[in-house]
Amino acid sequence: MPKKLPASNSTALLIIDMINDMDFDEGDDLLVEIDAAVEVIARLREEAEAAKAPIIFVNDNFGQWHADSSQILGYVEGTAGRDVARRLKPRNQDYFVIKPQVSGFYATNLPALLPRLGVNRLVLTGVAADICVLFTAADAHMREYALWVPKDAVASDRPEHRDWALGIMAKSMDAEIRPTTQLSFRQWLQSA
Repeated sequence: MPKKLPASNSTALLIIDMINDMDFDEGDDLLVEIDAAVEVIARLREEAEAAKAPIIFVNDNFGQWHADSSQILGYVEGTAGRDVARRLKPRNQDYFVIKPQVSGFYATNLPALLPRLGVNRLVLTGVAADICVLFTAADAHMREYALWVPKDAVASDRPEHRDWALGIMAKSMDAEIRPTTQLSFRQWLQSA
């Protein structure tokens, strides 16, 4: 007999592409912009864990089609992205979704996982705000998830690219984009 699904009034924290080799044209620029976001994401992760909210890493496979989370972590260890990966390394209780494209929903198990967890609200963090975070937000919006994309928890290779993407998410996807200095994880949970 299938398990009963939990009530759908739950928030999940998505950490998008932070386990990353940074081996692409704008990778060096992104590493410069990402530093402050890493600290904010680490703090949100602690708050989510304390609230018993699911923490889901949604990550590119970097062409490693047979890889699992530990292999992707091992692959990133020898790259420019290793320090970020070490600071945000997934824990045993975290979920790890490997994506083949820019959206966390496209060709992944995320659309099946979130309802099983009773999730209807998402906090999106990570990189790049104008690519993978934006397309994940668009797919989440089409599936009617409430969204908070904290401005200080996402990064792009240039601040203006991040701000452009946040503007689209706020206007077209009704995403909350206030930074964590203005809205805490607890306040987001209480606003449900």
